Order: sequence, then C-alpha cells, then structure tokens
Amino acid sequence: MSDPRARAILAIAILSALAGRASAVHVGEKAPAFSLSVAGESRRLSVPDPAAGQALTVVMFISTRCPVSNAYDVRMEDLEKAYGSRRVRFIGVNSNVNEPPAEIAAHAREHGFTFPVVKDEGSRTADAYGAQHTPEIFVIDAAGLLRYHGRIDENRDDAAAVRSPDLRNALDALLAGRPAPVASTKAFGCSIKRG
Repeated sequence: MSDPRARAILAIAILSALAGRASAVHVGEKAPAFSLSVAGESRRLSVPDPAAGQALTVVMFISTRCPVSNAYDVRMEDLEKAYGSRRVRFIGVNSNVNEPPAEIAAHAREHGFTFPVVKDEGSRTADAYGAQHTPEIFVIDAAGLLRYHGRIDENRDDAAAVRSPDLRNALDALLAGRPAPVASTKAFGCSIKRG
C-alpha cells in the first residue's frame, strides 16, 4: 500500500478497533457472560452462575508462558485460599492462542492451583471483557456487575514489598458492602496473544 492516505485510513481503523477492544466493559456495567471448558477436562464453568452461591467472582486472565503472570501464581493461589471460604470464586482464564489446553492443565497442576483454569478458544471472552494483559483481573458481584478491574498489586517482583494490594483491598471492601476504594487500576504484564 503506497498511498499515504490509504495507509493513514488503515492505521486509524486499526487503532479504533484496538481502542474499542480495550474498553469493552467498565466498572459498574454488566459483565459479559461466558461458559468455557476447564483446561484438560470436559467440565464447563459459567459466569454468571447463580447456583454457585458466590458473593463475588474473580475472573483472572492468566498465562502459562508470561513471566509477569507466573510471578503472580503464588499470590493468586494465596488469594483463593484467603477468600474462597468467604464466598469468593476465582476462575483463571487463558486466552492465549499459543497455549493449548494440555499445557494449561499441566501448568495449573504444577503450581498447585485450587481454582479452575478455563481455555478461552479464539480469545472471545478476552475480547468481550476488553482484557489485554496477563495477569488482568475483573471482580464481578452477585448481580453480575463489574466492581473492580485492573492489577493484583503494584509489585510484580517482590510480594513482600507490596504497598498497594489493590485486589485484596477491593475484595475486603466489597465483602463488607462498600465499594472498592480504587475500582480501576492499570493492569500490566504480557499482552494476550490473539489469533
């Protein structure tokens, strides 16, 4: 494409599409519903799931290969252990097209995840949510509304040095019937590998 005007129009169209995908759902809006298979199993999980009886659902877009996502593996499992008994359901969602279900299931076993990890074929759920990074977090209340979106905390390198435990703060407030003190933070990590 040698026409500069045509290149500019194409660039604007691409940027517009990416911007729309990045802001698919906002805090306070209805979270997109999904039903996906647990990696390596025939069982499916759905969001929302009124039968689950959960106060909150934490949807975590994660990866097997991203070093940033992997730096949070222990923290994600610790959060599930701390809040799972408090009617908070954690679900890992892998939307990377280059990470097959068998690899995802093996990664979950190796890291001792007690929360399920589902495979998002074609990245459709990531697109519906506007998820761009791994890890990236969406907290949904029992009414299906998004109440927190963003990062787990600000320090990928050292869990002991975390000064802003954003996800914990949001969960504590929401479980106490208050809004998240900071409802939206900037997620960071590897980009989700789409097709």
